Amino acid sequence: MQTQDFIELENRLGAHNYKPLDVVLTRGQGIWVWDVEDRRYMDCLSAYSAVNQGHCHPAIQKTLVEQATKLTLTSRAFRNDQLALFYQELCELTRSHKILPMNSGAEAVETVIKAVRKWGYQVKGVPQDCAEIIVCANNFHGRTITIVGFSTDSSSRQDFGPFTPGFKIIPFGDSEALEKAITPNTVGFMVEPIQGEAGVIIPPDGFLQRAKAICEKHNVVLILDEIQTGLGRTGKLLAEEHEGIEADLTLLGKALSGGFYPVSAVLSNKEVMDVLRPGEHGSTFGGNPLACAVSRTALRVLVEEGLIENAAVMGDYFLSELKKLKAPQVKEIRGRGLMIGIEFHPEAGGARAYCLKLMAAGLLCKETHDHIVRLAPPLVIRKEDIDWALERIAKVLKAD
Repeated sequence: MQTQDFIELENRLGAHNYKPLDVVLTRGQGIWVWDVEDRRYMDCLSAYSAVNQGHCHPAIQKTLVEQATKLTLTSRAFRNDQLALFYQELCELTRSHKILPMNSGAEAVETVIKAVRKWGYQVKGVPQDCAEIIVCANNFHGRTITIVGFSTDSSSRQDFGPFTPGFKIIPFGDSEALEKAITPNTVGFMVEPIQGEAGVIIPPDGFLQRAKAICEKHNVVLILDEIQTGLGRTGKLLAEEHEGIEADLTLLGKALSGGFYPVSAVLSNKEVMDVLRPGEHGSTFGGNPLACAVSRTALRVLVEEGLIENAAVMGDYFLSELKKLKAPQVKEIRGRGLMIGIEFHPEAGGARAYCLKLMAAGLLCKETHDHIVRLAPPLVIRKEDIDWALERIAKVLKAD
């Protein structure tokens, strides 16, 4: 079968809830992927930061295969050896007190909503069914009904109501608005350190520090959604480290397994997590031995191979060289680590057109919010790889 055959088959039999670029990939290694006709592309999306360690990392692959021959799933009705070690290693790495493992990022968000609400009722003393959680405009925390209910993206919400109540929305990066929105019923403030789906939107310097102080002042739980920004993407293990804070609860996913398996986790202080009791929350697959073994190796790869430090150095280089291009159709280039956004002027014709041109040149990336191209290659990228990408980006911008 050729590319068009696969596309036609997918369009005929699959739900049309995605608008992918028309490339059909069949294998990958490191920062490179190949299509069914053996054309090679540089992956500058990393499955939305799920493959920070690079495609098919051999150490993670080895662990996956070995654990798959031993034990894959027990459910949480029984204990397994990999779960306890996963807890220990992730707690040590992130300085967390407690961990609750799930599968997808959206499940982690739903988990934290439940936990923080229960903490509000049992510890803070909020009247029953009155708990409020503050979120930010242009957020992206997932696709479940509750989560899209507090989205400000009309395409995420249209025709999916009614929605779960209990959420307030403030402008992203506005600490004054945060403090004004807090009431005695506020139990949590959930925010992305950098808004990824919104177009790599970085808040003003000091915003997270101020948010942390405000939350402590009002006995509100600070929740950082680091599902995209965490695990090295921004040049730090967690993006919160850029401002020297620690969230009360942190959400991880995506790169937690290096792209081999769906794994997410809620990292918590003891006070919040200890409100959950047996039977109140869980998942058949959450914390299974295959997931835990894979995640343990994925975390070791990040640390032992220096991928976090590489993201900082290569990200600075990539961003500085992109800014030197000075293309007139580009409105702004921004980023932190290897999380970079190129925003085009509206009259440039839309970001997807540039994604298609870059794909033809051998570089895969994806548009977001119409006018923004996001660049987020695997953290194993080298300077010569970035130079290769820069040459093609420059040609596409100059040819326009």
